[in-house]
Amino acid sequence: MTEAHRTAGRTRTTAGAVARTVRAVRGTSPRPAWRNWAGNVAVRPARSVAPASAEELAAAVRAAADDGLPVKAVGTGHSFTAAAATDGLLIRPDRLTGIREVDRAAGTVTAAAGTTLRHLNQVLASHGLSLANMGDVMEQTVSGAVSTGTHGTGRDSASVAAQVTGFELVTADGSVRTCSASENPEIFAAGRVGLGALGVMTSVTFAVEPQFWLSAREEPMSFAQVTAEFEQLVAENEHFEFYWFPHTGNCSTKRNNRSQGPAAPPGRISGWVEDELLSNGLFQVACSVGRAVPAAVPGIARFSSRALSARTYTDIPYKVFTSPRRVRFVEMEYALPRAAAVEALRELRALVERSDFRVAFPVEVRTAPADDIPLSTASGRDTAYIAVHMYRGTPYRAYFSAAERIMTAHGGRPHWGKLHGRDAAYLAGVYPRFGEFTALRDRLDPQRLFANAYLRRVLGE
Repeated sequence: MTEAHRTAGRTRTTAGAVARTVRAVRGTSPRPAWRNWAGNVAVRPARSVAPASAEELAAAVRAAADDGLPVKAVGTGHSFTAAAATDGLLIRPDRLTGIREVDRAAGTVTAAAGTTLRHLNQVLASHGLSLANMGDVMEQTVSGAVSTGTHGTGRDSASVAAQVTGFELVTADGSVRTCSASENPEIFAAGRVGLGALGVMTSVTFAVEPQFWLSAREEPMSFAQVTAEFEQLVAENEHFEFYWFPHTGNCSTKRNNRSQGPAAPPGRISGWVEDELLSNGLFQVACSVGRAVPAAVPGIARFSSRALSARTYTDIPYKVFTSPRRVRFVEMEYALPRAAAVEALRELRALVERSDFRVAFPVEVRTAPADDIPLSTASGRDTAYIAVHMYRGTPYRAYFSAAERIMTAHGGRPHWGKLHGRDAAYLAGVYPRFGEFTALRDRLDPQRLFANAYLRRVLGE
C-alpha cells in the first residue's frame, strides 16, 4: 500500500469518527446523571460524549454551539465545586487518554487530557523520569488537575500547573490551538489554570526530570511546636506539610527530601497497617461513629491523633507524594500569604475550641512558592494552604463558613476545585491579574459557551 493510500485511509477513519461524534452529540436520548467523587455535585446533561481525539472533540463543540448547548468537560470528579457541571453537553474523558510522547532530550512528556496522574506517573517511572512535585491524589485527570490549580507542598517546587510547558486547547469557535511560551503565549500564560473557562484541553505537556529518590520522615509533633517552628521547618525541607487534629493539641508532620537512596519503602505489612488499616479502614469507622454520635468526636480525634507512629522510608517520588484516599469527604482550602498562615491557624483552633463544631477530619497545612500564573492560588506570592474537611454526610456549612471568614480576613484565595462562598467581586481584589484572565475569556468565549453557574459566580458574567 502506498503512503497516499495510507493517508487517505487515515483521513477517512478520522472523518468517520468525527461524523459519528456529531451524530452522538445530536442524539436525543438523555444520558445518565454524572456525580462527583464526594457525591455533593450531580448533573443530568442533555447530551454526553466521549471523544477519542482533538478532532472529535472539536466537532462536538461545534455541534453543541450550533444547537445552543453549553459545553463542559469533566475529569474523574475530584473537585468539590460545580466547576464542571452542565445541563448541556458533557464531555467525558474516558477515551481521550494515553501518553502521546516522551521526549527525553527536551525533558517533557505529553499526555492526552483524560489520562490520570496515576497512569502518567507509572509511564514516567518506566522511562526513569519524574515530575518535580505533585499532590497526594493520583486519580485526577491531567487536565482536571492543571485546570483547577491542584498542588502539593514545596519550598521551591510549585503546583502541577507550574510544571506545564504546553497544552492543546479546543476553543469556542471549534478550532484546536497549540499553546506554549512561544505559540499562543497569552493563552498559555493564563490557561494553565483556566477553570475550563477558555476551552477544553485535549493534551498537556509537562516538564519532567530524571527520576530521583525521595525520603519521607513522618512523626507526631505538638501544635505549639509546629506553629512555633513553622518557618524553620519550611526552610529546612524541600517538602513540608502537617495535619492538625481539631479538639487536640496534636499534629502529624511529614518532611520529604531528595536522597541518594537506596530505596527503602515501607514494609508490606507495616505499610498496609499505616496506610490502609489506620488511615482508611479504622478512620472510616471512626468518622461513621462521629457522624452518628457527634459528642464522640473529640474523643475520637484524640485517639486518631495518637494512632499513627513515626516512620521513615525512601522511594521514587510519586510513591512518596501520594496516599490512598478512600474515606470520602468534602473540603474547603484557602491559600494565604505564607506569613499569615500560623496566625490564621491559631484563630481556627480558637474557633473550634469555643464553638460546638465537631470536626473529625484533620486540618491540612502545605506551602508553595510564588508562581506567574494569573489565577494560580500562589500567583505572585509565597503561599501557605490551610484545608478544612468534613466527613461526607456530616453538616459542614457552618464550620466552613466560619473558617472562611478567618481566611478571607487574611486575604485568602479559595482553591478553585474546593468549596467556598467567594464571588468575582472578592476574587478580583485578591488576584492582581484577574482582569487579564477575564479579558482573555471575553475574547475567546464571548458567547460563554463554556460557562456555568459556578464560573458566572467566580468570574462574573
